[in-house]
Amino acid sequence: MTPHWQPGETVVERFLRPDGSAGQHHPLRTIADDGRTLLAWIPRGTEIIGTRLAGGRRVREAPLQDRFRLPRESFRNHWRDGGTLRLISEEHWSSIWWFFNAEGEFVDWYANLEIPCGRTATGPDRIDGVLDVVVHPDRSWRWKDEDEAEAALAAGRLTGDQLVRLRAEGARLIALAEAGAFPFDGTWTDFRPDPAWPAPELPASLLEGL
Repeated sequence: MTPHWQPGETVVERFLRPDGSAGQHHPLRTIADDGRTLLAWIPRGTEIIGTRLAGGRRVREAPLQDRFRLPRESFRNHWRDGGTLRLISEEHWSSIWWFFNAEGEFVDWYANLEIPCGRTATGPDRIDGVLDVVVHPDRSWRWKDEDEAEAALAAGRLTGDQLVRLRAEGARLIALAEAGAFPFDGTWTDFRPDPAWPAPELPASLLEGL
């Protein structure tokens, strides 16, 4: 049976490596879920499991050609971006993130291009596609991290076929943004989390040894 989560329930989104091992873990508060598409919330400051280069360096401290070749390690970190609403669909090679500032005002959309890997009992699994699209409130847009996507391809982190499909997904979303169509039509830009909600938490078992 496909996992299905109830409003208010915590799920953990895992970002997998190509070998199937788990890298980042993000706990999310479920807003709605129909078994295929999850809408969930992560507030600023939520504890996550992040990844960095072995030895403690941030990934972007390494030269571009080495970023996807050097070994990485997991560590306890916090979600430093603003509060973020995520729409994660099993049907699409992307998830849509609505970013909000500290005052709760909508900032922009972020199309995180991803490879869907199904669901476990605890949350959705994805492989980050490296390449992204940022969509501003006026529906102007820009590609993000194109250089990193090419470096990931050269390092074998992505295949050529995967990058083609990720670019096609980005182009699909750009067309929706230009048309002002969902998810870029203003839906959920006025979202406010229930102030009574505590921050979602990672299971203690995931944090052991970190």
